[in-house]
Amino acid sequence: MPLSDRERKLLAEMEQALSADDPRLSSTLTGARTYPGRTRVLAGVGALLSGLAIILGGLISQTVPLGILGFLIALSGLFTVLSALSGLGKGVKASAKAPGRGLRSRLEQRWDQRNFDN
Repeated sequence: MPLSDRERKLLAEMEQALSADDPRLSSTLTGARTYPGRTRVLAGVGALLSGLAIILGGLISQTVPLGILGFLIALSGLFTVLSALSGLGKGVKASAKAPGRGLRSRLEQRWDQRNFDN
Protein backbone atom coordinates (compact mmCIF):
# COMPACT_ATOMS: atom_id res chain seq x y z
CA MET A 1 0.00 0.00 0.00
CA PRO A 2 1.63 3.31 -1.07
CA LEU A 3 2.07 6.24 1.29
CA SER A 4 -0.17 9.26 1.02
CA ASP A 5 1.28 12.71 0.34
CA ARG A 6 0.84 13.69 3.98
CA GLU A 7 2.65 10.55 5.18
CA ARG A 8 5.51 11.11 2.71
CA LYS A 9 5.87 14.70 3.88
CA LEU A 10 5.85 13.59 7.53
CA LEU A 11 8.46 10.91 6.81
CA ALA A 12 10.69 13.45 5.03
CA GLU A 13 10.43 15.81 8.02
CA MET A 14 11.36 12.98 10.39
CA GLU A 15 14.40 12.10 8.25
CA GLN A 16 15.55 15.72 8.21
CA ALA A 17 15.13 15.97 11.99
CA LEU A 18 17.14 12.78 12.46
CA SER A 19 19.90 14.03 10.17
CA ALA A 20 20.08 17.33 12.04
CA ASP A 21 19.94 15.72 15.48
CA ASP A 22 22.41 12.87 15.00
CA PRO A 23 24.36 12.94 11.71
CA ARG A 24 26.52 9.94 12.64
CA LEU A 25 23.49 7.72 13.20
CA SER A 26 21.89 8.99 10.03
CA SER A 27 25.02 8.27 7.98
CA THR A 28 25.28 4.81 9.52
CA LEU A 29 21.67 3.99 8.70
CA THR A 30 21.89 5.28 5.12
CA GLY A 31 25.27 3.66 4.51
CA ALA A 32 26.88 6.96 3.48
CA ARG A 33 29.99 7.90 5.40
CA THR A 34 30.60 11.56 6.13
CA TYR A 35 34.04 12.92 6.89
CA PRO A 36 33.59 16.59 7.77
CA GLY A 37 37.26 17.59 8.00
CA ARG A 38 38.60 15.29 5.31
CA THR A 39 39.31 17.99 2.73
CA ARG A 40 41.13 20.18 5.25
CA VAL A 41 43.27 17.25 6.36
CA LEU A 42 44.14 16.37 2.77
CA ALA A 43 44.94 20.00 1.93
CA GLY A 44 47.13 20.27 5.02
CA VAL A 45 49.00 17.06 4.18
CA GLY A 46 49.51 18.32 0.63
CA ALA A 47 50.88 21.63 1.89
CA LEU A 48 53.12 19.83 4.37
CA LEU A 49 54.58 17.55 1.71
CA SER A 50 55.06 20.36 -0.80
CA GLY A 51 56.74 22.47 1.88
CA LEU A 52 59.14 19.66 2.65
CA ALA A 53 59.89 19.28 -1.07
CA ILE A 54 60.59 23.02 -1.33
CA ILE A 55 62.88 22.82 1.70
CA LEU A 56 64.76 20.01 0.01
CA GLY A 57 64.97 22.06 -3.19
CA GLY A 58 66.32 25.00 -1.20
CA LEU A 59 68.96 22.78 0.39
CA ILE A 60 70.02 21.34 -2.94
CA SER A 61 70.22 24.73 -4.65
CA GLN A 62 71.65 26.35 -1.49
CA THR A 63 69.04 29.13 -1.62
CA VAL A 64 68.11 30.36 1.84
CA PRO A 65 64.89 32.24 0.89
CA LEU A 66 63.57 29.12 -0.85
CA GLY A 67 64.24 27.07 2.29
CA ILE A 68 62.46 29.65 4.44
CA LEU A 69 59.48 29.65 2.10
CA GLY A 70 59.34 25.84 2.22
CA PHE A 71 59.50 25.91 5.99
CA LEU A 72 56.59 28.37 6.20
CA ILE A 73 54.49 26.29 3.78
CA ALA A 74 55.23 23.09 5.71
CA LEU A 75 54.43 24.81 9.00
CA SER A 76 51.10 26.11 7.71
CA GLY A 77 50.26 22.63 6.38
CA LEU A 78 51.04 21.07 9.75
CA PHE A 79 48.91 23.70 11.50
CA THR A 80 46.02 23.00 9.11
CA VAL A 81 46.19 19.24 9.71
CA LEU A 82 46.33 19.61 13.48
CA SER A 83 43.48 22.12 13.62
CA ALA A 84 41.31 19.94 11.36
CA LEU A 85 41.94 16.86 13.49
CA SER A 86 41.27 18.69 16.75
CA GLY A 87 38.09 20.15 15.20
CA LEU A 88 36.83 16.66 14.46
CA GLY A 89 37.25 15.65 18.08
CA LYS A 90 35.41 18.74 19.29
CA GLY A 91 32.51 18.04 16.95
CA VAL A 92 32.04 14.56 18.37
CA LYS A 93 32.22 15.74 21.97
CA ALA A 94 29.83 18.63 21.34
CA SER A 95 27.18 16.38 19.80
CA ALA A 96 27.42 13.87 22.65
CA LYS A 97 26.62 16.43 25.33
CA ALA A 98 23.59 18.68 25.29
CA PRO A 99 24.56 22.37 25.40
CA GLY A 100 23.80 24.29 28.57
CA ARG A 101 23.23 21.20 30.68
CA GLY A 102 25.59 20.98 33.58
CA LEU A 103 25.96 18.22 36.12
CA ARG A 104 23.80 20.02 38.63
CA SER A 105 20.85 20.50 36.26
CA ARG A 106 21.00 16.85 35.16
CA LEU A 107 21.05 15.66 38.77
CA GLU A 108 18.12 17.93 39.63
CA GLN A 109 16.18 16.60 36.66
CA ARG A 110 16.82 12.99 37.70
CA TRP A 111 15.77 13.85 41.27
CA ASP A 112 12.54 15.41 40.03
CA GLN A 113 11.79 12.42 37.82
CA ARG A 114 12.28 10.00 40.72
CA ASN A 115 10.20 11.96 43.19
CA PHE A 116 7.41 13.42 41.11
CA ASP A 117 6.85 10.88 38.34
CA ASN A 118 5.79 8.07 40.69
